[in-house]
Amino acid sequence: MERKPIFIKCAAQLLTVNGFSDRPAKKEEMNNLSIIEDGAVWIENGIIVKLGKTGELERFFAEKISQATIINAKGKVVLPGLIDPHTHLIHAGSREKEFQLRLAGAMYMEMMNKGWGIHATTEKTRAASIESLINEGLKRLDLFLSFGVTTVEAKSGYGLTWETEKKQLVAAGMINSLHPIDIVRTFMGAHAIPSEYKKKPEQYVNEVIETMIPRVAEDKLAEFNDVFCERGVFTPEQSRKILESGRGYGLIPKIHADEIEPYGGAELAAEVGAISADHLLKASEKGIQDLADQGVIAVLLPGTAFFLMTGMANARKMIESGVPIALATDCNPGSSPTCSLPFIMTLACLQMRLTPAEIITAVTINAAHAINRAHEIGSIEAGKKADITILNIPDFLQFFYFYGQNHTDCVIKNGKVVVKGGVLCKTYH
Repeated sequence: MERKPIFIKCAAQLLTVNGFSDRPAKKEEMNNLSIIEDGAVWIENGIIVKLGKTGELERFFAEKISQATIINAKGKVVLPGLIDPHTHLIHAGSREKEFQLRLAGAMYMEMMNKGWGIHATTEKTRAASIESLINEGLKRLDLFLSFGVTTVEAKSGYGLTWETEKKQLVAAGMINSLHPIDIVRTFMGAHAIPSEYKKKPEQYVNEVIETMIPRVAEDKLAEFNDVFCERGVFTPEQSRKILESGRGYGLIPKIHADEIEPYGGAELAAEVGAISADHLLKASEKGIQDLADQGVIAVLLPGTAFFLMTGMANARKMIESGVPIALATDCNPGSSPTCSLPFIMTLACLQMRLTPAEIITAVTINAAHAINRAHEIGSIEAGKKADITILNIPDFLQFFYFYGQNHTDCVIKNGKVVVKGGVLCKTYH
């Protein structure tokens, strides 16, 4: 059934972020938002048809305007729907007691090696019903949507058995059909060595390679394959085997790299042709250069560094070296329990010294590239999905200046208004 056109007009600033659908923006390109003042967008059947100055579009569509839904964005900023390319959306339980222990001085990896951390969430997720995982995931997605996010990546990795890894991925797929936000699935059976395999890690690596990856591919449960390459988790050699095995089954490599210490994760990401390397707090100079040389996207997660009370990734060095940067929440119960991408953007500005324009690029078109979706989302361009967020501010710099506030006024997903006046439209449930 054909929908009424949508005409967004009179935007104080229309941030199109266009020109980078074929490759991510890097270096100085990340500051190019292609802003149109008094901007307008015409949408038909969920697709962006035309954009430009308000007067230009009013003349071009003069005969159709009476049939359209008009959204007056006077005094507001219009930009592409925000994209979160790294989350652990589907999980059970929380770990606030562990948080209290860390405040008292306990280290993240120390607790994980004692059976806390990922293992604690694994135990709860294994016991959870798929219905409860779906319900909790929907609540988190409502939060994401309220902040202007229109697409998220969701990893498994809190099962560490085939049955529970599958349960997480199936839950993510079911949520995708229930909620406006698009879910892009990543298999991460290699998130940790499960407790029952603690003394036989190679056996678990073989389980991931020989049992889990083929089934994920056969059932089309994920598009990407991720691994936590870190001392005490998976070695670079084990990680390479897992990523190359996944690629043989059509799963695109991603990697949690160099989060706790320099461990060759960035170098490995470049070597195996990963679409992204994530975290990178301790990436070496060689690793950073390798990422730049191979065009691997660095998905930086400042919320994790903030919550673990450690140093941030060297984003300025990465940009200067030519590494394309994206940003994400790393939404997870242990090291970044937040759904607020705007808060992450503020951290990137104040703690990583990224410019506001670089940050907008990092959560739109570059984030789209990190999940292989830049051909359809991440910028406001004719022919792309109408995923658009409208902020109740007249200048995008105020997004960062007035920190700690939710500036989302309206969200359009696939050409449908799903947030209006800052309130979620529940008609999608």
